[in-house]
Amino acid sequence: MEKNWIIKPAPPEAISEIQKEFKLPEIYARIMALRGISSRADSRNFFFADMTQLHDPFLMKNMDRAVEKVLTAIDSKKSVLIFGDYDVDGTTGTSMLYLFFKALYVDVHFYIPSREIEGYGVSIQGIDYAHSIGATLMITCDCGINAFHQVEYANSLGIEVIITDHHKPDKKLPDAFAILNPNQTDCSYPFKGLCGAGVAFKLALAICEKRSLDPQIAWKHADLIALGTAADLVPITDENRIIVSYGLKLIQEGHKVGFQSLLKTSGMKDTTINVGKLVFWIAPKINAAGRLGDAARAVKLLTSDNPVYAMKLAKELERENIRRQDITRQVVDEAVLMINTECNLENDHAIVLANDRWHQGVIGIVASRIRELYNRPVFIISVENGIGKGSGRSISSFDLYDTLNSCEDLLIGFGGHPIAAGLSVEEDKIDEFRRRFIQLANQNINKEKLVPHIYVDGELAISQIDGRFIKFLESMSPYGPGNMRPKFICRKLQVNGMPRVLGKDRDTIKFNVKSGRGEFEAIGFKMIDQFEKLLLNRPIDIAFEIGENHWNGSTTIQLEVKDIKLG
Repeated sequence: MEKNWIIKPAPPEAISEIQKEFKLPEIYARIMALRGISSRADSRNFFFADMTQLHDPFLMKNMDRAVEKVLTAIDSKKSVLIFGDYDVDGTTGTSMLYLFFKALYVDVHFYIPSREIEGYGVSIQGIDYAHSIGATLMITCDCGINAFHQVEYANSLGIEVIITDHHKPDKKLPDAFAILNPNQTDCSYPFKGLCGAGVAFKLALAICEKRSLDPQIAWKHADLIALGTAADLVPITDENRIIVSYGLKLIQEGHKVGFQSLLKTSGMKDTTINVGKLVFWIAPKINAAGRLGDAARAVKLLTSDNPVYAMKLAKELERENIRRQDITRQVVDEAVLMINTECNLENDHAIVLANDRWHQGVIGIVASRIRELYNRPVFIISVENGIGKGSGRSISSFDLYDTLNSCEDLLIGFGGHPIAAGLSVEEDKIDEFRRRFIQLANQNINKEKLVPHIYVDGELAISQIDGRFIKFLESMSPYGPGNMRPKFICRKLQVNGMPRVLGKDRDTIKFNVKSGRGEFEAIGFKMIDQFEKLLLNRPIDIAFEIGENHWNGSTTIQLEVKDIKLG
């Protein structure tokens, strides 16, 4: 599908003022203006933010109540169970709290549910485990905001529950001792973009503050929170930017043997770690632990101080991830075939697919891939024993969570965000859910929004890509949602030399582009459909990001191409 390239609008007067204030070229000023950096004060807050600028954790509703309960449990030498979701956000938050409480000599345990057996969220099995070890306090990580029955069950066993979560809550809330969630409607916490691990981190910081403990007891685990934040695709703005910046430094310095084992098995031991590498190289391996097996392995790896054991687990997750990739490819191929034969994309502005052969552990990844391919909301549902478990991904103009609210009468349960959500549904209601979901998508998404767009920061000449510009772009990091890596357009470029096809799936293209004396290597992942344009001996326009290629100990600038048009 042909993509529209849209240059993000920035006020000309703001660009002009930034140019004068900072004595910068226009493209630098444009990038800053698009991120709201228009004054010296803005510049200091953006480029030199530090941990002292985090919001007071006690601004979060119920934080004082939660902290008092935790401290009472610590002083009474009670056992505490950390119950975490099986994804990266949940396992990193669990790992952080586990290590934090260990440092305070708490009798702490953790529990991660089985994706296939127990499903998403707080489980009865986990509560039974807490009861069996004598825990009187259970703290959730990245889950629990809709665990009404489970919290009642825990209460009946004499287990008090503190929920730390960030998912959008219903009007009614579980009867937990305390709920920490900045997205509660009556919570005045100033930053709503924390991931689940981030909320758990604020609890740890609040405990340090209340007991006058060195906050480094919590901050030394910011590497875990950085991974959870990156993987959950929450905004890398405000205090997330500070946490991720510090966490990336800790990862680079090599403080945790689990992280180092993951980097070694990923071939990234001696490379610079950024958010993109966490998202695309490290997070999938952590997720693989729960997608195809025991997710508790991720916590064991991230909390281990034994290099031999950590490497054993890292290699195990590497193998699991390769198996996950193979299963994902097969399901994507089957989903595309179903779309081509069963769906009417001319009239349907959403896609809902169900199959009893699809592995539940990969449906989220498949939904993301199908959304990328067809640029419309998608639900992929795996059916087993009469129950469908679905994972959805959406486009920016369509709120999945609100739409599922409108389908609530058809569902066993659901939860998530506007862009990503999960559901469970009885098999005999899937067809009616598909019909209503597509109807709601048709009512709320016009055809123009189904055309994929690439939003770029500005046009650039090859000659402008120099050492100074690279350093400027580096200073803008860490990148992520809310502060994405800048994209640019270069026009009328010549393809120099013979383009190549690379990769295990032969879907990556690599070529050189030239304009005047300037020449750079360019790479396009999953862009084999654009290869023919490179062979026509015609000028091309490219939309791209500026990255680096590390090879044989040397680093060179590489243009990461997102789209190609004939000039």
